[in-house]
Amino acid sequence: MSGSKLKALCLALLISLAAPGLQAEPAIDARPMVNINQASADELAEALQGVGLTRAEAIVADREQHGSFGSAAELARVPGIGPATVERNRAWIQTE
Repeated sequence: MSGSKLKALCLALLISLAAPGLQAEPAIDARPMVNINQASADELAEALQGVGLTRAEAIVADREQHGSFGSAAELARVPGIGPATVERNRAWIQTE
């Protein structure tokens, strides 16, 4: 480990030990819930991480062609939406 990295690590450790009340709180993701069976492409793109407008439009097109999604996992049937994207957003997805 280089000297500057070691100094930075020591400084961070000293700060965390000397002032535990100054430690940052974990970030809370306050995204709103989104109903994937009712939301517009714009709403989906805004609410779902890793889903831009093009993918959101694909979600809406799939929904119109194949019907409502029964679960969040069914989003993976949309080209470009994989299991990792579904898992990253599962807590904010509603189907009813």
